Amino acid sequence: MKTNRRSFLKQLSVVSVGPLILPSSIWASEKKPNDRIVVGFIGMGKQNRGLVNAFLHHKRCLVVAVCEVDATRRTDAKQRVDEFYKARPDIGAPECEAYNDFRELIARDDIDAVCIATPDHWHAIQTIAALESGKDVYCEKPLTHNIHEAIEVMRAVNENKRVLQTGSMQRSMEEFRVACELVRNGAIGKVHRVECNFGPPGVPCDLPEEEMEPGLDWDMWLGPAPVRPYSSVLSPRGIHDHYPDWRNYREYGGGMVTDWGAHHLDIAQWGLGMDDSGPDEVHPPEAPDAQYGAVLQYGGDIKVIHIQKGFGAHFFGDEGEVNVGRGRLEFWRDGKKVAGFASREDGGSLGSVISRIEKDFLSDAKIRLYKSKDHIRDFLDCVEARTRPITHEEIGGRSAICCHLMNQAYYNHAVIKWNPKEMRFADDSGKPEWLTREYRAPWKV
Repeated sequence: MKTNRRSFLKQLSVVSVGPLILPSSIWASEKKPNDRIVVGFIGMGKQNRGLVNAFLHHKRCLVVAVCEVDATRRTDAKQRVDEFYKARPDIGAPECEAYNDFRELIARDDIDAVCIATPDHWHAIQTIAALESGKDVYCEKPLTHNIHEAIEVMRAVNENKRVLQTGSMQRSMEEFRVACELVRNGAIGKVHRVECNFGPPGVPCDLPEEEMEPGLDWDMWLGPAPVRPYSSVLSPRGIHDHYPDWRNYREYGGGMVTDWGAHHLDIAQWGLGMDDSGPDEVHPPEAPDAQYGAVLQYGGDIKVIHIQKGFGAHFFGDEGEVNVGRGRLEFWRDGKKVAGFASREDGGSLGSVISRIEKDFLSDAKIRLYKSKDHIRDFLDCVEARTRPITHEEIGGRSAICCHLMNQAYYNHAVIKWNPKEMRFADDSGKPEWLTREYRAPWKV
């Protein structure tokens, strides 16, 4: 590295990038086929505990570092990695380093890629810092905390010629790919609406102060977010087996609109063929305090509607329907179920239903979607090949933008006109502050 370690860490505290140029599909190979991919992990809560285990079992990987602001989780993560390699000395050594500050991990020039599973308000800052230090990135969804950050992450991937995978792993599940192939190949005719089921938008944080036990760097947990007293709702201490509710609060997440919405709106984008585009209008529900009913409008005649109950993503066409969720898929034509599996009561299995649909309805399909059977393996394949993975930065960024636009319609109860090509508000619509947030110094995007 051209700068010394101290100056490099200082530079990483403020993230800045230049004008947007969308990335090319393939970059020159930088790795030899037999090299191990050296990986570090940032944020060691429930999600990254699972991801660490998955990466460890890919023999192409070597896990060498973890970062976490809670001392108990940090120590636990290091011990688990070391114990894994201690039991398997032929593939690695128990030498995992543990950090409190992610900048120290990113400053290591022996690390090829980082896996980020921190709260949403940290995603873009850590992702861009890693990209600018020459690392590839696997970052959990939603890729960013706001629209401005999504654009900046896309820009940073392009400028630094890196590989980025968003953790929207539904695209690596067969039922979602087959559902979207049915829709894209006209099996239900012209699509006029999609209903997506997920919870309500975010709310301002008003949690009461709690006394905090030693061992948590609360200031670092907050990072770019406003200073506020500690709450165990936001960051439960020690090892816990649930997903903390920081995601419900606007300062750190975007409610279920950016949590589950990032999954299901992503599938709507895929099924509609909008991975390089997005809605051109967003409408709030009629009632100002309603938590469901917002609409993303595409091309004037296709609506993606936020609903409270359903599978996940339900496509309606003039000749049929496709309804898909995790482990569930139904295909309807002219009011009759052609094929489907939603529960054991349906008989058969999801796999048999998928096989039948592929044989009977997609054997001559003109549109074939990216096929990935393992989301992490797909990322690792693309790191080696220097190609774009199934949920690369533009897919993850634009799906996140859909979530953020929907939230802004709820937060401001306003119709928003959007220019998806240029990723900006259309003339006389929206406000600049809806695109971003205030950052607590020294953090900035």
